[in-house]
Amino acid sequence: MDTSDDAKRGLRQGLANYGDAGFSLFLRKAFIKAMGYSDDALDRPIIGITNTYSGYNACHRNVPDIIEAIKRGVMLSGALPIDFPIVSLHESFSHPTSMYLRNLMAMDAEQMISAQPMDAVVLVGGCDKTVPALLMGAASADVPAILTVTGPMITGSHRGERLGACTDCRRLWASYRAGALSEEEIGAANDKLAPGPGTCMVMGTASTMALVAEAMGMMLPGGAAIPAVHADRMRHAEATGRRAVEIAKEGLRPTQIMTRASMTNAMRVLQAIGGSTNGVVHLAAIAGRLGFDLDLEELDRLGAETPVVVDLKPSGAHYMEDLFKAGGLATVLRAIEPLMDGDCLTVTGQTLAQNLAAEPPAFPQEVVRSIDEPIHQGGGLRLLRGNLAPNGAIIKQAAATPALLQHTGRAVVFSSLEDMADRIDAPDLEVTADSVLVLQNAGPKGAPGMPEAGYIPIPRKLAAAGVKDMVRISDARMSGTAFGSIVLHISPEAADGGPLALVETGDEIRLDVAAGQIALLVAPEELERRRAAWRPPAHVNVERGYAKLYFDEVLQAEDGCDFNFLRKHPRQ
Repeated sequence: MDTSDDAKRGLRQGLANYGDAGFSLFLRKAFIKAMGYSDDALDRPIIGITNTYSGYNACHRNVPDIIEAIKRGVMLSGALPIDFPIVSLHESFSHPTSMYLRNLMAMDAEQMISAQPMDAVVLVGGCDKTVPALLMGAASADVPAILTVTGPMITGSHRGERLGACTDCRRLWASYRAGALSEEEIGAANDKLAPGPGTCMVMGTASTMALVAEAMGMMLPGGAAIPAVHADRMRHAEATGRRAVEIAKEGLRPTQIMTRASMTNAMRVLQAIGGSTNGVVHLAAIAGRLGFDLDLEELDRLGAETPVVVDLKPSGAHYMEDLFKAGGLATVLRAIEPLMDGDCLTVTGQTLAQNLAAEPPAFPQEVVRSIDEPIHQGGGLRLLRGNLAPNGAIIKQAAATPALLQHTGRAVVFSSLEDMADRIDAPDLEVTADSVLVLQNAGPKGAPGMPEAGYIPIPRKLAAAGVKDMVRISDARMSGTAFGSIVLHISPEAADGGPLALVETGDEIRLDVAAGQIALLVAPEELERRRAAWRPPAHVNVERGYAKLYFDEVLQAEDGCDFNFLRKHPRQ
């Protein structure tokens, strides 16, 4: 059998093992011809396309149209496009959480890309965890790959007010909980919050990961901010299909694009856009697949010198379609260009600096500020450490109340999600606006799946009295669409025996964001007494299935909550 490089392309690669390679190819061609392909089509390079459409996933409602546009670009370039199904995750339709299932999707992506014949793959992502899952899988498979996304929704309107999922979802729900909105009013607003296909139109995790992936070089320029319903979204998909054929010929692989330097660029952009705290977890997971650790201290340093320049909810006032009209990521990159590493290779085959130089010239706009006049000085995210978070915690300082960034208060502790649901609105809950709300056992193992429960509701009696924000801390995550003075990702988590598990109601907690500190003001000997009495939650002892794999292998937030055995260099 021919063993040349050409023999390893197209249908001839990755043959099923029957003990006879010639027969394997013969059988493969017989079955693929049942799809109606000709020998001419089957002799061409094959471009795989991840089909992440699902009837449960409104963020991916336009995936079939995107795939058709990608196929058009592939065929115009003389190759054969073949889409294949892959796990589809939607934030609101993933029990117990989408993070719990992200690694499953990443495994699916890696295995299907590796198992099926394709010379390159187009990754079609969108809703929060899909983009990192696809990039994690692609990094591990290391087949030539290019990403495109479904794009953000357009905004809705209710009684003359512009609305967008899901920052306004949370704001309106908080008003409803406080008694300021009626049942009829909140129901009417619900109809207007998500007016079409696409991802949340604010700087949530989906928008964050799209912009960060483009900055990292895995997406063609301009793709992150195009609205889902815009014709440019289809043209970008077609161009992505064309480029996929070229990277197949060039052999340009994800590990050549996603490097330490491009990861630094990604973290820089994460800070500049006021991106989701989830972005830190996902970048850490991708880094682990590439063979290095995400440097949280570097993230902090980058934040200190990189102001938030994008005026977009929840840190600002605008929406993603406004960023698109303002020039998309290119406008952001121009604002922080002196801080970026322009020599990083991108999926275009050119460097980041070359891509930016080829963009249309800048024009006046009001969404992206200059470095000298940012909407927030000091970066969107801040790393915290201390005796409560030895391995770190994160706060989105750009979306917090400035007066609460240095605060000492009495802890009001909820031991679980169920405990919080049962007691948060109790009239007899001993809580004031100065209290620190603490949620335990909501981390990677604790919930499980590290849910977006860090946005602890303001207790009803305080909300009714007009309280809008409080210091809240947990080992959970928070949606990028959320806002408030909220400390997240405390590591080690409570369910893994971290200090958070030892906090009791009445303890004093000190938060000092400027100093990068979170401290439990309890004597060490008292903490040792509590530790001796601590026991892990019973639910972590699982006997079978994906749940067993999850609990056996999931790592903490600083390692991206990936499975240890999937890292390029597993932890010992």
